[in-house]
Amino acid sequence: MQKNTLAGDSNVPEAKTLVESAYHALRRDIIEGRLAPGAKLRVEHLKNDYGVGAGTLREALSLLISDALVVSQGQRGFRVAPVSLDDFADITRTRVMLECEALRQSMAAGDDAWEGELIVAFHRLSKAEERLGNAAGEGEWEERNKIFHEVLIAACPSRWIKHFLSILYQQAGRYRHLSISLKPLPRNVHTEHEALFNAVMARDAEKATAIMAEHIELTFRSIEALPEELRQGATA
Repeated sequence: MQKNTLAGDSNVPEAKTLVESAYHALRRDIIEGRLAPGAKLRVEHLKNDYGVGAGTLREALSLLISDALVVSQGQRGFRVAPVSLDDFADITRTRVMLECEALRQSMAAGDDAWEGELIVAFHRLSKAEERLGNAAGEGEWEERNKIFHEVLIAACPSRWIKHFLSILYQQAGRYRHLSISLKPLPRNVHTEHEALFNAVMARDAEKATAIMAEHIELTFRSIEALPEELRQGATA
């Protein structure tokens, strides 16, 4: 039987690992829609699905509350946080404002080492985009896309802008998954990333930030373009 308490120093690393494992599994299932927006998260049921004890699962759910992916209902337990077009519009506007400014500052401060990291991140993302058509490729693409966007703004000197952007990127994850999996609008994400990469490498801040804004806004427009019945299902 797995140990889920923190009683005793020898159990602390194991318990922490179990919490982190449950947290990442739950987070993935929420972002990828296997746990639907608004769904009730029954600890007694989920502990068997995720192979951990009730205490461990509650700790993982508490971490997801901090991520705004789960909401607590007091004595009534936990639910997956709801989503809506209004919410995503707010996320999108704020992300465009902050990420374009962070990119501008990063391009001004970035050195040769930053450029080298960006070249590697773009190469790895491009390889993942070649495999994006199969189901196994989406998880790989999501991780490499996240790294690419992080490296783009890595040279920005403001840690607070980068902190807030990490939250916004995470909150956009469920919507981004719908955009990639359902493809409501024709788009070539590799071409978008390539144009952004080339503008950044050319140190053309105006062009790069314009491409970045369009790239982020396209995901919102793709969710907005979903048929009404699918949109209602996605934002229930």
